[in-house]
Amino acid sequence: MAPVSALAKYKLVFLGDQSVGKTSIITRFMYDKFDNTYQCLQIGEVGYERTVMEATIGIDFLSKTMYLEDRTVRLQLWDTAGQERFRSLIPSYIRDSSVAVVVYDVASRQSFLNTSKWIDEVRTERGSDVIIVLVGNKTDLVEKRQVSIEEGEAKSRELNVMFIETSAKAGFNIKLTGLLAQPLFRKIAAALPGMETLSSTKQEEMVDVNLRSTTGNASQSQSQSSGCSC
Repeated sequence: MAPVSALAKYKLVFLGDQSVGKTSIITRFMYDKFDNTYQCLQIGEVGYERTVMEATIGIDFLSKTMYLEDRTVRLQLWDTAGQERFRSLIPSYIRDSSVAVVVYDVASRQSFLNTSKWIDEVRTERGSDVIIVLVGNKTDLVEKRQVSIEEGEAKSRELNVMFIETSAKAGFNIKLTGLLAQPLFRKIAAALPGMETLSSTKQEEMVDVNLRSTTGNASQSQSQSSGCSC
């Protein structure tokens, strides 16, 4: 019997201010859904199957397998809370990451300005050994937009990072819309080590993996906090 090749695994850490849509981007990618009535607990979230790692309040983990042409990769998605009280936990999760996804809300200039601090934190921990993607989320809020796509592009050039805009609510640049589509996770997968020759015309299939909680019903025993890491 031929040996089974090891599945390449890559750790993606989602960073950014509170309520910029990190969790919503992951939910759209994982389950192709968007919940307008999201209610967050201090750890974990109601109605969102996830693994809450032991003693890591505010940082949650999910996993998804992607099939890309002749290779398969496992993306490990680490969803961090944006609240200040959780900031001390984040550096340890950046240190062994392959990708840092820094998200801002296009309807919040302050969250855009704060991305520089998040990117600096990534580079302090990982130097140049990490792919950084700047993501402007909530493009569906057309009338409330405060940050133009040109500003996002300019900042990405200035900081030498990748850039893309998304809408978790509409699925824009998260869901596949055609064979030539280059949504967020496709761009990330194509930029991973060993993916340089990946064709941009091959549509991937995505398969959910089984998630098991390591803390039982711990998240259900917490009281609701005033903020949300979504």
